[in-house]
Amino acid sequence: MQNNIFTSIRSLKIIDACKGTQVHVLDTSPSAAGAAADGGGVVNLHHQHLLHDQAKAHTQTKQGRSFQTTTAASTKAAACDVVLESLLLLPHGLPTSELLEPSIEPSLKSLDFVKTLAEVYRRVENCDQLAKSEAFLEEAAIFRGLQDPKLFRQSLRSARRHAVEVNDKVVLSSWLRYERREDELVGSSAIDCCGGNLECPRSSLIPGYDPESVLDRCSCSGREVIGSDDKELLEECSTSNDDVELWFCIGDSEIRCRRHCMASLSRPFEAMLHGEFLDSRKEKINFSMNGISVEAMVAAELFSRTRRLNGFTPNVVLELLSFANKFCCDEMKSACDAHLASLVCGMEDAMLLIDYALEEAAHLLVAACLQVFLRELPSSMQRANVVKLFCSPEGRDRLAMARHASFLLYYFLSQVAMEGELKSDKTVMLLERLGECAVKGWQKQLAYHQLGVVLLERKEYKDAQRWFEAAVEAGHIYSLVGVARAKYKCGHTYSSYKMVNSLISDYKPVGWMYQERSLYCIGKEKMADLVATTELDPTLSFPYKYRAVCLLEEKNIGAAISEINKIIGFKVSPDCLEFRAWFLIAVKDYEGALRDVRAILTLDPNYMMFHGNMRGDHLVELLRPVAQQWSQADCWIQLYDRWSSVDDIGSLAVVHKMLENDPGKSILCFRQSLLLLRLNSQKAAMRSLRLARNHSTSAHERLVYEGWILYDTGCREEALAKAEESISIQRSFEAFFLKAYVLADSSLDSESSKCVIDLLAEALRCPSDVLRKGQALNNLGSVYVDCEKLDLAANCYLHALDIKHTRAHQGLARVYHLKNQNEAAYDEMTKLIAKAQNNSSAYEKRSEYCDRDMAKNDLNMATQLDPLRTYPYRYRAAVLMDDHKEDEAIVELSRAINFKPDLQLLHLRAAFYDSMGDYASTVQDCEAALCLDPGHSETLDLRNKAREQINEQK
Repeated sequence: MQNNIFTSIRSLKIIDACKGTQVHVLDTSPSAAGAAADGGGVVNLHHQHLLHDQAKAHTQTKQGRSFQTTTAASTKAAACDVVLESLLLLPHGLPTSELLEPSIEPSLKSLDFVKTLAEVYRRVENCDQLAKSEAFLEEAAIFRGLQDPKLFRQSLRSARRHAVEVNDKVVLSSWLRYERREDELVGSSAIDCCGGNLECPRSSLIPGYDPESVLDRCSCSGREVIGSDDKELLEECSTSNDDVELWFCIGDSEIRCRRHCMASLSRPFEAMLHGEFLDSRKEKINFSMNGISVEAMVAAELFSRTRRLNGFTPNVVLELLSFANKFCCDEMKSACDAHLASLVCGMEDAMLLIDYALEEAAHLLVAACLQVFLRELPSSMQRANVVKLFCSPEGRDRLAMARHASFLLYYFLSQVAMEGELKSDKTVMLLERLGECAVKGWQKQLAYHQLGVVLLERKEYKDAQRWFEAAVEAGHIYSLVGVARAKYKCGHTYSSYKMVNSLISDYKPVGWMYQERSLYCIGKEKMADLVATTELDPTLSFPYKYRAVCLLEEKNIGAAISEINKIIGFKVSPDCLEFRAWFLIAVKDYEGALRDVRAILTLDPNYMMFHGNMRGDHLVELLRPVAQQWSQADCWIQLYDRWSSVDDIGSLAVVHKMLENDPGKSILCFRQSLLLLRLNSQKAAMRSLRLARNHSTSAHERLVYEGWILYDTGCREEALAKAEESISIQRSFEAFFLKAYVLADSSLDSESSKCVIDLLAEALRCPSDVLRKGQALNNLGSVYVDCEKLDLAANCYLHALDIKHTRAHQGLARVYHLKNQNEAAYDEMTKLIAKAQNNSSAYEKRSEYCDRDMAKNDLNMATQLDPLRTYPYRYRAAVLMDDHKEDEAIVELSRAINFKPDLQLLHLRAAFYDSMGDYASTVQDCEAALCLDPGHSETLDLRNKAREQINEQK
């Protein structure tokens, strides 16, 4: 049936490539790819060219052909060269539309995302204080599917802040640490603390609810050691003869004890020493058969009098823990548990103590060991004992006995596993444990859906379908896409089509519905569904890729490149860059292809090209001989030019080349991170920052990079402390810039603004390259504008432009605008549009300096280039409201909210609803916006006003 669904696609034959005037590369069928592989694999292109030239010259000399024959041979040889290059650079052929499929997102996905956000906000607001942590965890799970990782981390931090139980605190603090991947920082250990209670490993082991102090700085003081006072206490206790009423005999040894002190340890001891037992009247009690050593009994006697354990070895305390369990000495058990937990400082300690801890049900000791395992993820999952503990049903049961088997624990573990090895057995087992721990509806939806996604990737289609159906039954409608896909993989295409068609009929259509239905239809209907997908959600990449490949199959490679460029212009991802590199190789634009492959490797160093058949770095090796060669000095010039032309992808490629030449250059890794942040690739940016930190050659430089890592993960106070510590060691541009940047990231008063100005001025006095100085001048100009010092701001922007910091045109335009020189402002933005390759923001800003019609054209262009920019939607909606077209204004805002729920968009739509008297919709939009930013005062006021109106109408 599947063969009847798809139209036949003509292969691009090698013979066609030799005949035609345009290069169509090679046969893209699997047989052609296999033939290339069987022919000895991919070899060095330059070497092959040399062999070909030698063979051609030898043949011509030997046969002595005429001029005409030689010309014909040369033409044929040139055609063969094209084929040879194609086989070498595209050994697995070009992509075909038949093989393209969109991925199924492994996260919770709602049919009405705004309604879901509003509901979660109400749950957080109305639930009991002790239940807030779980409510914030649900919020984090919803944000996991969005493009902004800051929202996810914000919810995780809130969940940690409101956590009550030690096991929850341990998992959440470890997860926050994992988001920074501190395990990759050279010289760091599992119990290193970044300085705040929120992530402090010792603070996580303190039970109880205290949401305010968790935001304070922690007071880590290192490991507890026995001091002189403790030693004197031990000596005094061991030699005291006062009030000796009882002797415990173990073998030949006798331990002196105080009867009433020992009786106070537990009810069994009290009954034995003060009850009706014979032992209550004895002065000597034989304890040899109770499995305790003399040293442990001495420790028990000391604890009975002092309630302290200082000075005893861990082995003795472990024995005392077992003794406390046997005789129900709860206070002693808690003390032993806490003491041993404080001794866990690394992986070896945790591996040694975890079995003892589980056997004795020592809650804190188990937590301390688990904390090490979790803070060392993912490397700790390479240890067989850790895998067995976390993945096996028996391990889960053991953790449950110690009150540590929770949905939260397995949610964290399964996410780490899915990021690393999606299709591994470990991932499947962890998701199975996650499902076993799921109790609430959203937990079941998430666990079952993710298990379905993983099993689908493993091609276990029947099992995948079963878990997707379980997720649907739990209330996750998006999992119907998984059910349809699993049926499609089993050959039931029409059944899949009907299922998704019913989904579109029964619910308000969203982009992913049409995208999924497009898989199960052909021809014009398929293309219409893809067009509808892009109209409803332009962020989905599959329609662009499919249309591009169809254009390629129609031998229109130029149009294919233009199509894929549409999404690369606002959403850079390795898969879309790979498609463009594929197309560029086909038209022999090796420079462009090499640029894209280098950008791919910056985003994902382990990326596999050509359907996972070739390592990206290997393709770089193949492309390098046919691309222009640059020295390191050339690279700096190229970087300067690309940075000035706002060509972020080109800049990434140059930096990748420079790091190839000098892999230990921390400043280049830092530059790389800045570019990645511009491209909204935070995960890759954090990896580059970690490399910069690891390769730093001085303490002050390392502190700066650690500060940026902390700042980018929401730890502003800790980042500020790192900057100040770096400045105290050595005054440097980057340290002053970091401190200024962190301070400026808040509502600045006049005093704070002056401090930021001084810091940026200090930064500019320190040595640095012009790229960074341009950024500092631009930032300084922005602060001057906020302080209404327009002439000083203009000087900064002009100085920045002198050193080709192109973005300064935008700041200078703002100065002209504030001086009522809109024509000059418009001209400045026009210059930026001409210079910048990524210029959607420039069109948006230019619209502020012209009349309504020109502004509308600029904003339409901004939306066309980058549909994720929200200002154009807000402007067009405001114009419609001014024209009393309320419904159209709501539609315009809803168009963007459907694929990008944004605070400002939601607030504006709420205000529109309020003006229209639709107070229920006003409240819902306000609550969705407050879920994104709970402290937004204007939205809070609007919601409260709307609720009052609703109450008055009742």
